[in-house]
Amino acid sequence: MNHPVVDREICGYCGACVSVCPDNAIELVDLHVRRDESRCTLCLACVEVCPLGAMKLNAESGTSHARRAEYQAPDIKQKRCDVLVIGGGPGGSLAAKTAAEQNVDVLMVEKRQEIGSPVRCAEAVSARPLAELIEPDPKWVSAEINGGRIYVPDGNFVEVENPGVGLVLDRKAFDRELANQAAQSGAEIWIKARAIDLIKNNGSIEGAIIRRWDGDYRVQAKVVIAADGIESQVGKWAGIDTTCETSGVDTCAQYLMTGLGDKFDGFCHFYLGHEIAPRGYAWIFPKGNDCANVGVGIGGHVTHETAIEYLDRFVEKEAPNSSVLGMVVGCVPASGELSDIVRDGFMIIGDAAHQNDPVSGGGILNSMIAGQIAGEVAGQAIRNGDVSRKSLEEYPKRWHKQIGRTFRPLRKIREGVLGFSDETLNDICRMLTQKDLKKLSMLDIFWGALKREPRLLLQLRHLIKLGWAQLIDP
Repeated sequence: MNHPVVDREICGYCGACVSVCPDNAIELVDLHVRRDESRCTLCLACVEVCPLGAMKLNAESGTSHARRAEYQAPDIKQKRCDVLVIGGGPGGSLAAKTAAEQNVDVLMVEKRQEIGSPVRCAEAVSARPLAELIEPDPKWVSAEINGGRIYVPDGNFVEVENPGVGLVLDRKAFDRELANQAAQSGAEIWIKARAIDLIKNNGSIEGAIIRRWDGDYRVQAKVVIAADGIESQVGKWAGIDTTCETSGVDTCAQYLMTGLGDKFDGFCHFYLGHEIAPRGYAWIFPKGNDCANVGVGIGGHVTHETAIEYLDRFVEKEAPNSSVLGMVVGCVPASGELSDIVRDGFMIIGDAAHQNDPVSGGGILNSMIAGQIAGEVAGQAIRNGDVSRKSLEEYPKRWHKQIGRTFRPLRKIREGVLGFSDETLNDICRMLTQKDLKKLSMLDIFWGALKREPRLLLQLRHLIKLGWAQLIDP
């Protein structure tokens, strides 16, 4: 039978194939994609979504592997903690730090062998909301951003100046600092430690089986927080369907490039157009020292070309004399957050809960906010002696009030704008550039873009009532 197989020479180990598999037939284990042919129903979602084209059909499908190796060995080690955080990214570290600050025993496990690597992110964030979560430090800031430029297909652009509005991070250093702060707050951290199953008792989650280099551990925990990214398997083991449809994700490829000169410095650059990035956008985010992140994100259902092919074409046009220093690939949920993110003794946060920003796809800040809320809720629930689902529902309630309630209108606006033709985008840009550029704001851009779509203007008015405009135009 002609099963999908992964070409390991090409695979970027981004987890896109895992995130869209409806059959739990694919698993990302460290830097290896493992497939179970006995589960595969040949839906080919994994082939469609792969940003590098590494997942292919091949009649010689190879040897099948079990989804999870047996761990019922007599010498399995035992460990107890109050809160077990699975995943050492920004959301996981904030959850671990916040919970530890409430004097509960916290263990955070990261499946990779070092925190912050590999980087799978464009690294740009808004400065003000980040400063509310962690004090900025030059050691993990690559560049300061003073505005944005949005380019339309005919090459024209609109510019928004806003000094100090954003930062481009050094994610490796940033993630390590967040983990360091979690450790300083009292959390224990294990690296190269992979969750392979959850411990359940009468429907409640009471910990996880963690596989380390020195053997398997049965980690008993009062609360488990899953922060294991878009490829989350932990959520599925808890009974939460984290599967993405191919039409509900953006598949992305990015180069770290040098030799761009200083023409991109100071601004984040966004490029729109169906030929440039169908159902997505391209970007250039300066990192200083003649370097920038240059990437493309396209709809996961775009099958005639891969994200890397769109990126190569974009680089040839916009940065033809530059050199590539690194490459990252990834997959971003674009269909909205999960509605079900809590179980007895269990919460799921960040990319694993599809909490990415509906417009940009960015996930750093939202995962940190979710982690902070989840850590606080976990600590309080443990102190109260009640880790039931009802008690932990405080987490999604607070998340929705602070962030989640803007997702629905933002998603509708995004889908409306992405449906504009290239000619419409060009017309909107011409109309906007007639204004005084010094006074042009992000809100002006949204009003201008949505004037011809009354149904989308209703969504924008709803966002303004929610206070969203204050967030984008501080």
